[in-house]
Amino acid sequence: MAERKMSRAEAGRKGGLTTKQRYGGEFFGKIGREGGKKGGDTTKRRYGVEFYQEIGRKGGSSGGRAA
Repeated sequence: MAERKMSRAEAGRKGGLTTKQRYGGEFFGKIGREGGKKGGDTTKRRYGVEFYQEIGRKGGSSGGRAA
């Protein structure tokens, strides 16, 4: 009987579980925080501080989208 190929979802799940066993659940929180900081730094470099100031002024408004 031929083995079937593993789907991307299955491969990702298997890799995630292996990583969790190897490094613990805290590892994902740590890399998530680092990734968020890196993205914020890139955005700040591209658009400047004014970009964040404008977002702050808009606050929680929907930006014109229908709810």
